[in-house]
Amino acid sequence: MKRIAKVIAILSIAALCASAAIAAEGGNPKKGKYLYKKNCKTCHVEGAEGGPMTPLKKTQAQWDRFFEEKGHACGAKAGMSEQDIKDVQQFLFDHAADSDQPETCG
Repeated sequence: MKRIAKVIAILSIAALCASAAIAAEGGNPKKGKYLYKKNCKTCHVEGAEGGPMTPLKKTQAQWDRFFEEKGHACGAKAGMSEQDIKDVQQFLFDHAADSDQPETCG
């Protein structure tokens, strides 16, 4: 019985470490939402230079492609760091049209 408990404990720790590593690769969606509202929304609304852009405008795959292809230059123009841009990307991805939690970013 003690052996099973040890195996479960080791697997739990391994799963926790793996999830932390995955989260570190991406961004922080809560911070991304804040940064999007602060830095991106000024140019990405109806009638603005960047045109309307919300998480719902693209699917998760389309958001990934968008950031892969463009690395998104707007973020650099707004003075955002690479991590800030990753955070915004994570927010957009997590709330894309085909996500479990689609959102407009009101």
